[in-house]
Amino acid sequence: MSKGRPDLRMEMPDDFYLPIPVETTNITSLSPFLVPQTHLGSPGVFMSMSAFMLFTIIFGFPLNVLTIVCTAKYKKLRSHLNYILVNLSVANLIVLCFGSTMAFYSFSQMYFSLGVVACKLEGFTATLGGIMSLWSLAVVAFERFLVICKPMGSFTFRDTHAIAGCALTWIIALVAAVPPLVGWSRYIPEGLQCSCGPDWYTVNNKWNNESYVLFLFCFCFGFPLAIIVFSYGRLLLTLHAVAKQQEQSATTQKAEREVTRMVIVMVAAFLLCWLPYASFALWASTHRGESFDLRMASIPSVFSKASTVYNPIIYIMMNRQVRKDLILCSARQQETFCEPRWTSNHRQISSLLGYLYHLKHKDNSFRW
Repeated sequence: MSKGRPDLRMEMPDDFYLPIPVETTNITSLSPFLVPQTHLGSPGVFMSMSAFMLFTIIFGFPLNVLTIVCTAKYKKLRSHLNYILVNLSVANLIVLCFGSTMAFYSFSQMYFSLGVVACKLEGFTATLGGIMSLWSLAVVAFERFLVICKPMGSFTFRDTHAIAGCALTWIIALVAAVPPLVGWSRYIPEGLQCSCGPDWYTVNNKWNNESYVLFLFCFCFGFPLAIIVFSYGRLLLTLHAVAKQQEQSATTQKAEREVTRMVIVMVAAFLLCWLPYASFALWASTHRGESFDLRMASIPSVFSKASTVYNPIIYIMMNRQVRKDLILCSARQQETFCEPRWTSNHRQISSLLGYLYHLKHKDNSFRW
């Protein structure tokens, strides 16, 4: 902190907080709800953030709407193993319709002109949708582990299990997103003050932010990450064990390579989306008083919203069969094009692992 600059951060109002030294005795004159925040960054920075948010809206909205509409309309796509992918699209739309849209507009105005209530709404919906999305990815991984690795023997994955998995993501998301509305932490503008989220910055106050940040980091990042790593790790071990019992043909070698590559892509996408945001939140809450570039604080938040685009691409559009069905159905082809032929969540994993599993168990009824 520079000498001679009064540190007025402890005197901030309840509805915002500037995590930098300020040189004014009139804090409200810098309110992110009242004036452009050009003292935090150049107009070009704000416009760049706004353009990125617009990109996520333009590409994310059609991808997720198409998934939901076509799944609802055509029976072929209504496999219980696809329920969680629809749930993922719903979570993405919640973020797009509230978080991304409000952030796009606010960055274009260079301050959160929508007001305090809208800030709390954005913070709540972005947190709700983000955690739903995050836990949906964990449920996807665990469902694949159950179906492929069969840890419970003859257990059959049914509609009720799929619905329970979706309901679980909603319950966890609500448990995580509601507390800042009722006094455990709070939703305030973050970074460049044009998007809102939980308060990562303040400690030792009436909101008990430290415990809330620790709760989010452990239960809404660490735990689902552990589920994803465990589930896909076991899946790869199962693939290797099954392939080892067969002749080391080009087919089995290709299966191992392709499944391994797809698992790496899925885990890397999860980390790319959430690790920067989770790491910054934990760092900010444990290094109060240390200076940092607020632009760097906005980038993890903004980038996490990009998951609304690349999650559908990885989990839905990279599935060759589902992608083909979505294209045919969205083009309003005949119903015969949408009759069941193959039920899968992901082409590379389902078809290759399914093939190897057939070789081991001689079970022609197996489909995933």
